[in-house]
Amino acid sequence: MAIRCWQARNFLHFQNMQMIKTAVVGASGYTGMELLRLLLMHPNAQLCCVTSRQYAGESLASVFPRFAKADGSALTFIQPEAKLIKDSGAEIAFLALPHGVAAEYATALLELGIKVIDLSADFRLNDQQVYEEFYGTPHPAPELLQQAVYGMPELQGRSEAIREAQLVASPGCYPTSIILPLVPLLEAGLIDPQSIVTCSMSGVSGAGKSSNVLFSFCEANESVRAYSVPKHRHLSEIEQELGIAAGTPVTMSFTPHLVPTHNGICTTTSALLTGDASKISEVLEKAYADKPFVRLLGENNPADTKNVTRTNFIDIGWAVDQRTGRVLLYSAEDNLGKGAASQAVQSFNLMAGLEEQAGLHNL
Repeated sequence: MAIRCWQARNFLHFQNMQMIKTAVVGASGYTGMELLRLLLMHPNAQLCCVTSRQYAGESLASVFPRFAKADGSALTFIQPEAKLIKDSGAEIAFLALPHGVAAEYATALLELGIKVIDLSADFRLNDQQVYEEFYGTPHPAPELLQQAVYGMPELQGRSEAIREAQLVASPGCYPTSIILPLVPLLEAGLIDPQSIVTCSMSGVSGAGKSSNVLFSFCEANESVRAYSVPKHRHLSEIEQELGIAAGTPVTMSFTPHLVPTHNGICTTTSALLTGDASKISEVLEKAYADKPFVRLLGENNPADTKNVTRTNFIDIGWAVDQRTGRVLLYSAEDNLGKGAASQAVQSFNLMAGLEEQAGLHNL
């Protein structure tokens, strides 16, 4: 009897489950593949459209054999045309496209009444002049910048804005690892906003499916090097969000490094303490106590990428260097997960009125 009741309850649960028709535009890259993996397993996502110029006409299972026999793996790639995406019935579309290209599709899809989550950099910045400075070209759709919501749900008031948004700009991987540890301390006035120095290390998948020889196995394996210095493009959104938290413009130093792993980001940030060091733990706990994907490791506990890969978690630890009067912040995340695909799915859940953690219970 108990088994029959359990079966009946679960049957009714699945019968009444809300399903959101979903599209992934540009689904053939590393981030696109991770999006597909998450959406194919998501209890509330009905993957109805995937696009790729390269693989149009081929099935998900043939392009990505790891998805074979999964529900939805027979879905066929189509050309990335807004009308075709609309005709698929998609209600929310993820754009896993390069910057400069994503804006064109975002504009067309929004006009057709489809909500958009953009994983490129096209809508992360509030100022079109900053976009042109860092990306070397005029912004392709400046009229949408004020409409876009920066999709980092853990920031104060941001999850509510995401719920109401038509267009979400999903954050970059490095910015996520840097912004989340720093924002509570800046808001509390515990650190000097002009003293921030950050060093990050990322797996090679962060460069995408690139033909650049620097990202080939023989060049990247058994080697560590800095790149895109001294002005990495992600600095623009990092300084923007930190400036909002600090209440004053922030200019900082950021050095990214490529390390011979597939995925994962490990970041160490330091800043000059201007407040009571004993309050650091209290401030971080208060900021993230109810945030399901932020795990605070405590003082003198650095974060480790092996604990966060293939998850939507970001782990944060910290230490106080009494000798220099600086705080050290340690964070680790998956650059394809919390730094890209799974954070975008977190925003998808909020936009669709679902539980924030839906489909993201990956350990």
